[in-house]
Amino acid sequence: MKLAYWMYVGPAHVGTLRVASSFKNVHAIMHAPLGDDYFNVMRSMLEREREFTPVTASVVDRHVLARGSQEKVIDTILRKDQEECPDLIILTPTCTSSILQEDLHNFAEQASLKSQSKVLLADVNHYRVNEMQAMDRTLEQIVQFYIEEARKQTDFKIEKTDQPSVNIIGMFTLGFHNQHDCRELKRLFKDLGIRVHQVIPEGGDIQKLKDLPEAWCNIVPYREVGLRTANYLKEEFDMPYIDTIPMGILGMQQFIEELQAIFNQLKPELAFDFSDYIVRQTTFISQSAWFSRSIDCQNLTGKKAVVFGNATHASSITKILVQEMGIKVVCAGTYCKHDSDWFTERVKDYCDEVLITDDQTVVSDMIARVEPAAIFGTQMERHIGKRFDIPCGVISAPIHIQNFPLGYRPFLGYEGTNQIADLVYNSFALGMEDHLLEIFGGHDTKELVSKPIESDGISWSLEASEELNRIPGFVRGKVKRNTEKYARSQNLSEISLDVMFSAKEAMAA
Repeated sequence: MKLAYWMYVGPAHVGTLRVASSFKNVHAIMHAPLGDDYFNVMRSMLEREREFTPVTASVVDRHVLARGSQEKVIDTILRKDQEECPDLIILTPTCTSSILQEDLHNFAEQASLKSQSKVLLADVNHYRVNEMQAMDRTLEQIVQFYIEEARKQTDFKIEKTDQPSVNIIGMFTLGFHNQHDCRELKRLFKDLGIRVHQVIPEGGDIQKLKDLPEAWCNIVPYREVGLRTANYLKEEFDMPYIDTIPMGILGMQQFIEELQAIFNQLKPELAFDFSDYIVRQTTFISQSAWFSRSIDCQNLTGKKAVVFGNATHASSITKILVQEMGIKVVCAGTYCKHDSDWFTERVKDYCDEVLITDDQTVVSDMIARVEPAAIFGTQMERHIGKRFDIPCGVISAPIHIQNFPLGYRPFLGYEGTNQIADLVYNSFALGMEDHLLEIFGGHDTKELVSKPIESDGISWSLEASEELNRIPGFVRGKVKRNTEKYARSQNLSEISLDVMFSAKEAMAA
């Protein structure tokens, strides 16, 4: 355990709450201090939900600390059963309930005897797993629970759909552009003549979970959540699944070709062939393929970038930058330490350095060291970029409210390729925009430096400060850092005009 003021991934109970609030008519109960119910406000604000978030806290107060929970958790479950009439109530442990050694399993069993709703205790260890791992495990647990319940019925049987069909597994509330991605995948499958059988958990009906095996195959678009459920369905019902990420032109081609191969293996007599669709989308529909050959994109060739985020988005964006846009990725990293082997294997041939860490100070130090022209990361990297005057495009959670756009902004599918191309190009181009605003007196004009600058023990003369201010804003920060680095190497405590010119010659040598 360590003290941190920034976390890339939340605690396990947040993952369980995200699963519960994604399904229809499911209510979550957490036994925790009052402050831990921030999830309700966060979800309502970010997702702009009109309905109340279906999460209730069984509050740990001074009375609980003094004499234990007694009937409090059970009473909360039964009260919500009567008020909300949900199909399922999920009781989630928290760090507090674990510290207090509360017997939540017993509470859930006692409540289930009196409740009209089914009651399930989330099977997650809050000291061993994080938010994403808890989401993955909780989703698998719920699917397994309802399928095993159905199997006890004598009339349970699996009949595959007549029309080609898929389940989309892993769409969640508070996911990074998940709703837009889901809409784009549905449009893709409609174009291919494939029916979307179920989408879980977002908007999913838990009463229909027993019908998941009726689909021809499962789609897991995000590596972080859904793989455990897909593996369970494969082991129990021999259902194939695709975990190739449908992001980018090349990623989309690989994804559709895998889908074609699976369908032809299942139904060889139907001879599925999606090759014409791939060519048509790549050539005429997606603008990113054309853009990658344009002079605008060629101007980005060789520019240095840093990529950091979850394993799914960071790995895919790295490959898109290198393979489709000719940008040099000096470092690709992820905070998904539990998936470090897969991530490293996927990106090692496309970057100079691979970084696996959940410590934002390590990421900050790396960015300061490699001095990229642009960053593609989370909101934390955006803040780091502001500090170093380096533009940043947000490509992964954790995110702020501006990354829950009202407009259509998918990252997956062929429309996603256009959105990513825009994001990449604008992330590099915004520096020139700042420069033009300075020239024409725009709203971002920086006040002229009228006194010497002091930075980390190195002072700048007035003449050097004025000269630095004349440099265009989109490269000023880099010039300042390089000049100070040169001054330190020469053991100089003040930067004059002569030192600036000497630093410029040394960097050019």
